[in-house]
Amino acid sequence: MNYLKSFLPWIIFAIVSTQAGWQWSALVGLVLAGGLLTLERGRGKGWDTLFIEVSATAFFAGLSIWAFNDPGSPARDYVGALTDLWLALTAWGSILARHPFTLGIAKTMVSPEVTATAVFRRVNLVLTTVWAASFTVAGLAEAVLLHYAPHATAALVVLKVLGFAVPISFTVRYPRAVRARAQKAV
Repeated sequence: MNYLKSFLPWIIFAIVSTQAGWQWSALVGLVLAGGLLTLERGRGKGWDTLFIEVSATAFFAGLSIWAFNDPGSPARDYVGALTDLWLALTAWGSILARHPFTLGIAKTMVSPEVTATAVFRRVNLVLTTVWAASFTVAGLAEAVLLHYAPHATAALVVLKVLGFAVPISFTVRYPRAVRARAQKAV
């Protein structure tokens, strides 16, 4: 569930953007992301556990500035795809930085002995790669759909939901499978 809380500003932004202009939904995303980041830092969480929150705050700050300065920008029609592509960039960037974003979150859920293992790092690299790939595919598919069939809202919703549902499901199942294999080997 820690993963879902990290993505809450993105999810609420997606919902609000269907009802409000992109300026206001960007501002809602910024307030939620900044608030969540402030709350979690106040609870003593380290920066390494807040990779998605920091990314969300930066994205929504930039999007808010852009949206209010150029409300008629053609980019407003692609903002749903841009959010997934930004998340993909965030996830791929965390892999390139050798600190997969799931690592910091997962460290809060297991013992220090587990976090020190190569298996733990490998599992989190795989998890972050799945998140990155899912966001990449969803973002690109949304961009193509928005370009060729901008009124296909049901398909856009399905892509958005799958972009989150697939990696969430994998995140729940994959570590269990790795643990089961390890226990069998012992």
